Amino acid sequence: MISWELVFRASVFIAEEMGVALRRSAFSPNIRERMDHSCAITDSEGNIVAQAEHIPVHLGSFRVGVKNILNWLNKEGVELGPGDVMLLNDPYISGTHLNDVMVMEPIYVDGKLVGYVVNKAHHVDVGGPVPGSINPSARTIYEEGLVIPPVKIMIKGELQRDILNIILSNFKTPETAIGDITAQLAANRVGVARVKELVDKYGVNDVINAWREGVEYGRKLTLMEISKWPRGVYEAVDYMELGDELLPIKVSVEVNERGIKADFNGTHEQVEAPINAVYGVTFSAVSFAIRSLMQGDIPTNEGFYGTINVMTPEGTLVNPRKPAPVSGGNVETTQRIVDVVFRALAKALPDRVPAAGSGTMMNVMIGGSLLNGGYWAYYETIGGGTGGRPGKSGVSGVHVNMTNTLNTPIEIAERQYPLLFTGYRIREGSGGDGLYSGGDGIIRSFKVLTRARLSIMAERFKTRPWGLWGGNDGEPGEVLVKRGDGTVVKLPSKASIDLNPGDEVIIMTPGGGGYGSPNPKHALA
Repeated sequence: MISWELVFRASVFIAEEMGVALRRSAFSPNIRERMDHSCAITDSEGNIVAQAEHIPVHLGSFRVGVKNILNWLNKEGVELGPGDVMLLNDPYISGTHLNDVMVMEPIYVDGKLVGYVVNKAHHVDVGGPVPGSINPSARTIYEEGLVIPPVKIMIKGELQRDILNIILSNFKTPETAIGDITAQLAANRVGVARVKELVDKYGVNDVINAWREGVEYGRKLTLMEISKWPRGVYEAVDYMELGDELLPIKVSVEVNERGIKADFNGTHEQVEAPINAVYGVTFSAVSFAIRSLMQGDIPTNEGFYGTINVMTPEGTLVNPRKPAPVSGGNVETTQRIVDVVFRALAKALPDRVPAAGSGTMMNVMIGGSLLNGGYWAYYETIGGGTGGRPGKSGVSGVHVNMTNTLNTPIEIAERQYPLLFTGYRIREGSGGDGLYSGGDGIIRSFKVLTRARLSIMAERFKTRPWGLWGGNDGEPGEVLVKRGDGTVVKLPSKASIDLNPGDEVIIMTPGGGGYGSPNPKHALA
């Protein structure tokens, strides 16, 4: 009998190797440079047995997405055989948003289904009316881009070019899209091959049993950690921005002997705007917050996920009904969900929870037609400051919470797009004061060299990242457009605007909240 831990650790490394293969093969800077992708391995029932530590917003959505796909296959009577590959981006199945194209392939050994390999990658543009497809004005999902239901992109190892052509005809940058899709297919082939090597070495039954042991190990470690947390129910509320409105996201977090229950009753109903978050990303955000507060090496598998119960009323911001638009829910509402869960648990774990970070991914989408034909689209998220924390100040100029990507190097962006960067520096003084101050945000600015359309999807322009225990709030975000004639346009947190050559875009991201006051009796802010 082999040690289950050898197989379990090897499986985690396989998921990591899939991510390396995807990144090195991808065409777009968003994946190749920013690493906006994730990979995982599941058992034959869709339970996550190993997941690479890539993007937090994909953390729990794989669990939801894979189970949804398997349910869809069963309902439709569709079978996945050896060499078949499923591709989709429908958020109400995959669990994130349209830009995240999900690719899943079964692992067969001697005719026996062992499990699945799966990856997601954020495609810069998946169609729709705006560059980057994250449309601030969308009122339905159909205004955000092409909705791809589960389809077989490969059958018995043969690429289905008719399906691929439909996709490429609707994505605005087909040359980039085909490079990234084939990279995803290649990454899954790496995963299948490596799992088969594992089975050849240890035997199929021992591998399956080792995966089960790894999941049980994850469950026991998680419950052991949660058992150290004070029992109780902890509540908090935070807000999303929509025009002049502030929409509440309320949570009640219960810590009990079975794990964590997060109940979002009282959250605002879904809206005709792209800030609704499908259940998959709501579960991801809660999972991230819980995982971040745990000490020790907790495996990211079904053992951990199974201890978290997320209750979301249907028809709300955190569990909308189709066809509500959801592109911003994936990138912005998840940030607020993390904030509100942290704020609730600050009452239970005051020596572990930090003040609020920047609270936005500050999504920047820009693109347009090229003079020689074709289209270009650029997408980036911009970091900010983390909140002050027990014993330490926050960190400046980093991606916070649900985004774990890198930035796009200026040299790469300028080489591939008609952009000229004019500034990239720390936004000094934007972090909140406190015993431990919040980290500062970023100022990133650029000029466009051709006509283009800019879209911004962001948060924390009206509400500030909150401080804890007497610490001050961080500075809110701001985006300015300086026209060639000297006029300055101040954009709201969700906006689209046409740009002329020479127009400059100046993006200022929020700083984190401060932690603590010289007065130790100061109450929770």
